[in-house]
Amino acid sequence: MMKMKLVKTLLLLLCVKLFCYAVIGAPQTCPANNEDKCGDSDEWKGEFFPDIPKIKYEGPSSKNVLSFKWYNAEEEILGKKMKDWLRFSVAFWHTFRGTGADPFGAPTKYWPWEDGTNSLNMAKRRMRANFEFISKLGVDFWCFHDRDIAPDGKTLEESNANLDEVVALAQELQTKAKKRVLWGTAQLFMHPRYMHGAATSSELKVYAYAAAQVKKAIEVTHYLGGENYVFWGGREGYQSLLNTDMERELNHLARFFEAAVAYKKKIGFNGTFLIEPKPQEPTKHQYDWDAATSANFLRKYGLTGEFKLNIECNHATLSGHSCHHELETARINGLLGNIDANTGDPQVGWDTDQFLVDIQEATLIMLSVIRNGGLAPGGFNFDAKLRRESTDVEDLFIAHIVGMDTLARGLRNAAKLIEDGSLAELVRKRYQSFDTEIGAQIEAGKADFELLEKKVKEWGEPKVASAKQVTQNIKFL
Repeated sequence: MMKMKLVKTLLLLLCVKLFCYAVIGAPQTCPANNEDKCGDSDEWKGEFFPDIPKIKYEGPSSKNVLSFKWYNAEEEILGKKMKDWLRFSVAFWHTFRGTGADPFGAPTKYWPWEDGTNSLNMAKRRMRANFEFISKLGVDFWCFHDRDIAPDGKTLEESNANLDEVVALAQELQTKAKKRVLWGTAQLFMHPRYMHGAATSSELKVYAYAAAQVKKAIEVTHYLGGENYVFWGGREGYQSLLNTDMERELNHLARFFEAAVAYKKKIGFNGTFLIEPKPQEPTKHQYDWDAATSANFLRKYGLTGEFKLNIECNHATLSGHSCHHELETARINGLLGNIDANTGDPQVGWDTDQFLVDIQEATLIMLSVIRNGGLAPGGFNFDAKLRRESTDVEDLFIAHIVGMDTLARGLRNAAKLIEDGSLAELVRKRYQSFDTEIGAQIEAGKADFELLEKKVKEWGEPKVASAKQVTQNIKFL
């Protein structure tokens, strides 16, 4: 009896010992809430969105807020998969660096993985959260500013080293997740050194610093396989012309772009360079005011073969245009490269960066995209942020789902309009008077004023047909 008890005791001790070895040998994990700070380790294993499943297409009748109603990635529309028409990208700066702060209030968003610092370890944790997010959302691309993914250092060398460390992790994570960089850029507007601009600064040393920062940002975008690189001139403009040499500043900006093109070719970066127009804010007047202004700048300095435009819908409305107008202006000039998918509030006069939810606007946007043959190597990046009052982690997913569904529904509507043909026919009929011999002469530049005067005398007073104005009456299904 005693012998049996001794055997049981030994077996129990052995099991306890084996259990301890198993626990010690098992990979240690960190909870995403970071309560015990173990996330300071590079070996972060925690799940950042444990309660969010992979988002799936469930169709228009679904009541599940964490599902797509209109975006079905593999479905073909007009000969292309929806994911290839739309090429969605998550913007790191708004999604993972947005705090909910505004000019009148402090931050409202405190994500569970944040520790209140801007350390390298915190930057790596955000990067891991980024790839879990885009993987669950089912998006193929992401985009970034250099200073949003890695902390600024006390020197350029330190900043570059920080960036290299985070980018090395990003490369590892995106390879594992099979994701790609839609575009990268340098943040040349927040630091006090850029208060007078970067490439248009009145200070030579600031110009040089901006060049060095852009050089590094192009390098890391190239290293990550980025398909584009964006220049947003947030402070490339003026507050007053009284103390500004506009011509000199524009010449400096052109020289900056020329140097960027030369360096891009030197390192073998084949991505597209994009300029993002914006009329004002933070400067009173920015030099890339709208698509037409930017196109004129590129032509003047012989850069049209090296750049395209990144059109942001909210910037379009700030410049007094619709997003559709800006897209068409870029398209007909051969410059439509990428779209920042967002919108503004007609009752608010600044750049609110809201997620696009207007079906009619989305339909018109997609008409331009289809006419352009798509956006590749560009795409749609969600340069949009949660509202100040939306503070749940789940809201990050819901906002992107709604934005993706809105553009997907716009794509479906645009395809129906094209397949139906009635809109194209209406436009054709409106200009059919030019589908004549004299019309062909005018369009070929062969009709002089004497000929046209002679024709007017033959025809008499013109009869002007109705335009059949339908802009506000198209039925979007």
